[in-house]
Amino acid sequence: MKITILGSGDAFGSGGRFNTCLLVEAAGERMLLDCGSSSMVALNKADVARNPISSLLFTHFHGDHFGALPAFLLDAQFVSRRNEPLTIAGPAGIEHRAWHALEADFPGASANPWRFPIRFIEVTPAAPAMLAGLAVTAFPMVHDERAGPCQGYRLARDGKVFAFSGDTAWSDELITLAAGANVLLVECYNYDRPLANHLDYKTLAARRGDLATPRIVLTHMGPGMLAYSGPLPEERAHDGLVIVP
Repeated sequence: MKITILGSGDAFGSGGRFNTCLLVEAAGERMLLDCGSSSMVALNKADVARNPISSLLFTHFHGDHFGALPAFLLDAQFVSRRNEPLTIAGPAGIEHRAWHALEADFPGASANPWRFPIRFIEVTPAAPAMLAGLAVTAFPMVHDERAGPCQGYRLARDGKVFAFSGDTAWSDELITLAAGANVLLVECYNYDRPLANHLDYKTLAARRGDLATPRIVLTHMGPGMLAYSGPLPEERAHDGLVIVP
């Protein structure tokens, strides 16, 4: 399993970073984990071919994680001229949210005679799934239920586990999400100012001993976190970082 972070930024592109988008490769298959609003630019900049991507998996429905789906679909239809099936997966309501987003961005586009089959899968804590050769398990996170359900995921294959929090404040579900994972990619928006719906570094550091994973990588960093230049025991993500669990 290999994860390339195409976008490590927050909703506002702080630090010039692209919105959240992870390219996950395993057993010859490719999947995008989140596809935020700037992700088509990120994909093109990294010269990632879109047609070999078999699945898109979303943590929640905020634009910086979900917003490029309409452009991805229309690119597949008119630019890359996709013929291969595409699976779109995510929390409960994924199909309704996908078509609603497409109609909001490109009115009438959902009526296209699609060149390729589209399949929707709801992945929930009660309903894990196999996507792109990976066993995917969902965990409830604490972020913004208006854009949810908001979820983190464990991706597993060949005894390796990659865990991703999506957006969340501290929740004891993070302990379960991280337990035994080879790597935890976790949002860390602020350095020392707690927010109701995001994680800050001081809270994360205080609970580090509860997270049973040897490697933590911080992502989705806002201005305050990016401004902190002191040493940290955790890694800080950047666009282009490659993680091999």
